[in-house]
Amino acid sequence: MKTKMIILSALLATSSAFAATTTHSSDAAVAEAHKGADTAKEKLHQSQNEGKELKLKAEHAREGKTGTTGSKISEGSQKAWNNTKEGTEKAWDKTKQGSEELKNKVTN
Repeated sequence: MKTKMIILSALLATSSAFAATTTHSSDAAVAEAHKGADTAKEKLHQSQNEGKELKLKAEHAREGKTGTTGSKISEGSQKAWNNTKEGTEKAWDKTKQGSEELKNKVTN
């Protein structure tokens, strides 16, 4: 009987340690997945923004406005707007991930 209790205690102790290790590993995997998703999303948005900027430049060229003050201002504004959107999205993503991590810490 005493041997069974020792074995049972050992099993419970190792299962708790295993669960803690598994939780840490899954947290790391989730963090890595978020990082990869953020990178992919960032690259996608950069490509989309470059497309918008090129489209605007092509439109100015078609209208014969290339190099004018108005076209430079318009193109600069487009670029600034794209940078603002990217920065806001990055901040929002970090906020969501931070709240998700906090939620996981509280529930675990």
